[in-house]
Amino acid sequence: MSLPRYGDYRKTGVAWLADIPSHWQIYQARRLFEQRRDPSLPGDEQLSATQKYGVIPQRLFMEQEDQKVVLALGGLDNFKRVQPDDFVISLRSFQGGIERSRYSGCVSPAYTVLRPQSGLVPGYWEHLLKSSMYIAALQTTTDGIRDGKSISYGQFGALPVPLPSRREQTAIVAFLDHETAKIDALIAEQEKLIALLAEKRQATVSRAVTRGLNLDAPMKYSGVSFIGEVPAHWGVAALKRHWSVTDCKHITAEFVDEGYPLASIREVQSRYVSLDAAKRTTQLYYEQLIEGGRKPLPGDLILSRNATVGEVAQVTDKHPLFAMGQDVCLLRKLSHKSSTDFMQSVISSEVVVEQLKNIMVGSTFKRVNVEEIRALQVPIPPPIEQVQIAAFIAGENQRLDSLEKEAVRAIDLLKERRTALIAAAVTGQIDVRGLATL
Repeated sequence: MSLPRYGDYRKTGVAWLADIPSHWQIYQARRLFEQRRDPSLPGDEQLSATQKYGVIPQRLFMEQEDQKVVLALGGLDNFKRVQPDDFVISLRSFQGGIERSRYSGCVSPAYTVLRPQSGLVPGYWEHLLKSSMYIAALQTTTDGIRDGKSISYGQFGALPVPLPSRREQTAIVAFLDHETAKIDALIAEQEKLIALLAEKRQATVSRAVTRGLNLDAPMKYSGVSFIGEVPAHWGVAALKRHWSVTDCKHITAEFVDEGYPLASIREVQSRYVSLDAAKRTTQLYYEQLIEGGRKPLPGDLILSRNATVGEVAQVTDKHPLFAMGQDVCLLRKLSHKSSTDFMQSVISSEVVVEQLKNIMVGSTFKRVNVEEIRALQVPIPPPIEQVQIAAFIAGENQRLDSLEKEAVRAIDLLKERRTALIAAAVTGQIDVRGLATL
């Protein structure tokens, strides 16, 4: 659907705005927003400026993110007061961190508090100051931009911004709230689909590695509650009966720009070990790290036993020489008849995931001991069935991957549409006066 435009436009002379409706005004932001340095009041609640939620009480942020935030220990005497509909320039302002507050309270003295002049509609400015075009313009106001550095009021105030009438600001807010709500609902549907696909993937893998592919096969109780019943001709045994488990060397290697890659927990997050961004070490340390049968070989598995416990990736003949870094261990099959693909699926399934949950230790960073990994109970089908089950899982994963990619692509397109719609509306490229109530 093509959206209506205004009948008459004029050049602004402002690079990021180009043309705007002829009756709109252009002002430097300092003419529209006053910098406030009001001291906090007794009883003011400490607020957080977040890109995800705007300016909200820190207690709400901790609840939303299920995490703790370091509160001010020295009191709030030097904090700045914020009123509802004030804007705060945060330390991530160059990433779109000029946030609207719907609460009264106080913020860190490192932040800049902006109060819109009378006649400005806060919702319009919330959309404008977070729009992609405005953020891109903001990034050009100074050199040496880096994370953790905010723009000054002077830099913010010098940037020209468009000013529609109050009535049009209100209409733009109504239009964007309506349209973005529809887009957000579509995004939520796709995100729900991705979650359902992940559940389907896990259920498919868990069922295949415990029940096999023959639904009519006689069953027996495995003796392990996490596994349940398995085909009567299968075995169930400790992992160490069929795979050796060797811990990494506990030495601190020297890192160099050019050298042998190290596979730690970051490198085992996908099906195959990924060394593209791996740290590297010298030949001397490499030789120490692969001692005692620790040299990764094709068909081995590298398992994370710290932080992201249970992530597992394969070693293939396409990998260059590399060594294990920290927090991982090496799994090697004791018989060539064992299937690497099958065991990787078992370790990724609920069969092992639930066992790992029960043996993890540590309050902040979870970890498991190597001896307990060796004792993990796993189903062991005959070799030919291991290959068949692994092939079936690979086919199902490929189908689910295709559906997930479609959903991700749909989300990306919807987000692009949302971004473009906001940018067009706040800069007058759409005449929304007759659309706001549609």
